[in-house]
Amino acid sequence: MPSAAAPTAGRTTLAVILLVPVLAALLLWTFAWPAARTAPRDLPVGIAGPAAAADGLARELGRHEGAFEIHRYEDAAAARSAVEAREIYGAVVVTPAGPELLTASAGSPVVAGLLREAVTAGAAAEGRTVPVADVVAPPTADPRGSVLGAGLLPLAVAGAATGVAALFLGLRGTRAATALAGASALAGLAGAALTHSWLGALTGNWWAEAGVFALTVLAIGATFSGLATLLGKPGLGLAAVLTVLAGNAFSGMSSAPELLPTGIGLLGQWLPPGAGGQALRSVAYFDGAAAGGPVLVLSLWAAAGLTAVTLGGRRGRTAAEPVPAAASASGTPASASASASASASASASTG
Repeated sequence: MPSAAAPTAGRTTLAVILLVPVLAALLLWTFAWPAARTAPRDLPVGIAGPAAAADGLARELGRHEGAFEIHRYEDAAAARSAVEAREIYGAVVVTPAGPELLTASAGSPVVAGLLREAVTAGAAAEGRTVPVADVVAPPTADPRGSVLGAGLLPLAVAGAATGVAALFLGLRGTRAATALAGASALAGLAGAALTHSWLGALTGNWWAEAGVFALTVLAIGATFSGLATLLGKPGLGLAAVLTVLAGNAFSGMSSAPELLPTGIGLLGQWLPPGAGGQALRSVAYFDGAAAGGPVLVLSLWAAAGLTAVTLGGRRGRTAAEPVPAAASASGTPASASASASASASASASTG
């Protein structure tokens, strides 16, 4: 007779055959679909100068329906300040000699190129040139911002490894929370040492960069540990989707959140990798401008995960506390059983 293990092995083989293509398709969709649909959607840009000329330029940009979100400024100084504060990606300044373009390629090299193409195309057709000033340029060690974009996945992997390691080492409660915080702090120092001190790809405040690295790793690690504490093994899968997969694919770090499909870019900024990437860009190149929102998002993820880990550890200890069998069976409180036992022992000794 065929063994009972044969049908089980057959079902397992069939599950692998069917699930692997589904997983491959999901991964391909997660990463390829946003990249294939890259286009400006309500991209915040500025226009500065006299009202009459600025109105005409606004109408010209408005021909790209839904592409740009126009912000008006009185002069070039106000527009430049808005670019430096990360309120807009760039601005067109109308001058008596013609339009000038302000960009911030440190904010997004892709957007800077897109704006340059959109503003200078018409002028080039007329034989004119448009001066371009890169208000916030990336460092010469990383002119295309490649290091910042490439560093996001390692941060997610480091956070995932931290959370999973805490679980498999059997750490629970405050011990797990302490291990997560300590490992994340060291990861932040290592990240700043590599990207800032060694590669020269980041040029902001060293300690602020290290803090963002650490908080990003902590948010991801705490998410893994917290969801696993609450949901068990399915929690690890959910954490992987939110951080390593969707978190990276929807972060917009290789382009900009406003270039991703509608809603996807916004979702990505509420996930740890997207928030961490934007916070790091702010502290590395923009003196911390617009870093408050992303840091708050990271803090919420970290706090929620650490709370779940801590409370889960306490609940586990409470459930593991032994209850005397005799007291449990008779419904007698443990203290009463202990007193009765002590009295019986004393009587036996005196007798």
